[in-house]
Amino acid sequence: MNRVTPALATAVGALVLTALPAHAATDATHLPHRDSYGTKATYAPEQSVHSYQRPPAGSTPVFTENVSRHGSRSATDGEDADLILALWDKAEAAGRLTGKGEEFGPKVRALQAAMAKIGYGNLSGLGKQEIQQTAVRMAKRLPSLFAGIAADGEKIDVVSSGQGRAIDSANLYAGALAGIDPDLKPLIGATRTDKNLLYFHKADGGAAYRDYLANDQRLARTLATITDQPKTHKAAAGVLRRLFKADFVAGISSADQVAAAQAVYNLYAIAPAMSQESPDGKGWGMQRYISSSDAAWFGYLSDAEDFYEKGPGFADSDITYKMAGVLLDDFFKQVEAKKAGTSTLGAELRFTHAEEIIPLAALMGLPGSTKPVTAAQPYTYAGNPWRGAEVAPLGSNIQWDVYENNGRYLIRMLYNEQETAFKTACHPIAKGSKFYDLAELERCFGRS
Repeated sequence: MNRVTPALATAVGALVLTALPAHAATDATHLPHRDSYGTKATYAPEQSVHSYQRPPAGSTPVFTENVSRHGSRSATDGEDADLILALWDKAEAAGRLTGKGEEFGPKVRALQAAMAKIGYGNLSGLGKQEIQQTAVRMAKRLPSLFAGIAADGEKIDVVSSGQGRAIDSANLYAGALAGIDPDLKPLIGATRTDKNLLYFHKADGGAAYRDYLANDQRLARTLATITDQPKTHKAAAGVLRRLFKADFVAGISSADQVAAAQAVYNLYAIAPAMSQESPDGKGWGMQRYISSSDAAWFGYLSDAEDFYEKGPGFADSDITYKMAGVLLDDFFKQVEAKKAGTSTLGAELRFTHAEEIIPLAALMGLPGSTKPVTAAQPYTYAGNPWRGAEVAPLGSNIQWDVYENNGRYLIRMLYNEQETAFKTACHPIAKGSKFYDLAELERCFGRS
């Protein structure tokens, strides 16, 4: 059972090498200072497909499941470009642009036009490629599983949050799998929507969380204190002085300087996701208009907001991630149904957003998401490992591969395609192994 057919092996190899064209290195994936892009960092697998641990002898892959953030996208609206271009137009009219500033306006207008063309919030060319290539690598990791799904007529369930970019990611992922083996195509269900599962921050289960965002005074004070630091105002002035003459910058209020600089930073952060839409297809070069130190500072401010609003947050509260329990529960339910013989699925594929990946990572205790903070020791880069670019970049994903051996079910977890240990309370089948007994995971997550 589940033997790799020559046709499948050939198809996987061909897709990896040719179907998804290699593209020039993108700004965020291969340049230094990746952390400065926060959760807008573009996707790169964290481990080679050839370097995974071998499953224990006699183990056969019987099921796989994932949850994936959508791929790289355009900005969700044009507000940042509109804000900084309005300021740029005033500076141009007054003759107060720097040399870099003269380049900046036309480049922003071109980037804005490119984003409007694909649609705000929609997948970019790179985003489509990221998702398709992730699907191909999944099939390459588990060729015998997908050969078995095709041979046995098992189903592949595909579910999304219902938002456009998540639906598109789901369809592209499923399409890439079908392209590997045409026998899989009739087994892949139409993408369905489950808002409670994959958009829980906006569903009924997120009501208390939304109240926290809107009304928690400690949260508001903490973020205001982090943002309103002398370093923020210094960085903002530094960003604007790259574009505008010093006297022009001096005429802008301090609060407006910060808002304008954040707009520049946001364009810098989203530009790599739009690299394929640039005139030469290689990127927009927005790093030319913000120093690495200023980008790092605004990246920290962005990470701080995500940390407190979606991530580990305050040590005495689980409000930011408790609601992700519905998604973790579904991971377990799918494996348990497979073991019980009540499931006809060979794969469960889910597509969602950073607002779901980040709290799930915190709930599961994934690397980088294990350390909440106190009021006395707030979130800083020096004191906390949490980084948006590592926890939930565009296209980020969590996958459980399930193996069976004489009735024993083993699970290996991949986080952004890197073999990842479960939290320390969970014990693998052997020291150093990345494989865990289902019963052990049920115990350490409190399901048994």
